[in-house]
Amino acid sequence: MKKLNDNQILIYGEDGMEYVMNILFTYEVKERNAEYVLVYDPAEPDDIYVMRYNEEHELFEVTDESELEEASEILDAYMNDEKIQNIK
Repeated sequence: MKKLNDNQILIYGEDGMEYVMNILFTYEVKERNAEYVLVYDPAEPDDIYVMRYNEEHELFEVTDESELEEASEILDAYMNDEKIQNIK
């Protein structure tokens, strides 16, 4: 993962291609000592990807069902929070 600016990162896919992704938001789960970033392709804004990253900012796709469910709940709260929506 290479941060391009506050809102975008460059991700290298398994196919070797580079993808510029917009950052929706990040969050941390201290109990798990894990940090996550939710990203999307500007051309496909409805497809949101959940990635986990480490201290070296290496990205890993989240495949664990409980982590994905947790991320989905956090995303729903984010999307439905009036205060957040008014800031955007």
